[in-house]
Amino acid sequence: SNPLSLAFIPQGIALTFYGVAGTLLATYLWVAIVLDIGGGYNKFDREAGEITIFRHGFPGKNRRIELKSKLADAQAVRVDIKDGLSPRRTLYVRIKGRREIPLTRVGEPVSLTELETQGADLARFLGVPLEGL
Repeated sequence: SNPLSLAFIPQGIALTFYGVAGTLLATYLWVAIVLDIGGGYNKFDREAGEITIFRHGFPGKNRRIELKSKLADAQAVRVDIKDGLSPRRTLYVRIKGRREIPLTRVGEPVSLTELETQGADLARFLGVPLEGL
């Protein structure tokens, strides 16, 4: 190929572009951390007979994500384990009329024994089968 036909982009412009892109990404991540997006709790109340799963979402009218169901509507607890380049270990609860709801935090490293113990304890508490092992 002919080197004279190559487009010349000054190094300063390229570095400015990457600097701005990195700053915007870092700002987005810090806002997500400060607002605790994805944070929340799982509450299984035997006295009230209710399952409550609460999460914080992005700012707006749907900031609070709260799913409530009866304990009797729980069908199963599932453990999802995927190893490899990007390993994933997640605990799900399946409720009638809804899709599977994840109970573990994203990116939270949970050991296999701890995940199995949590899944077995929750399945025993709810009186449903444990799947995926």
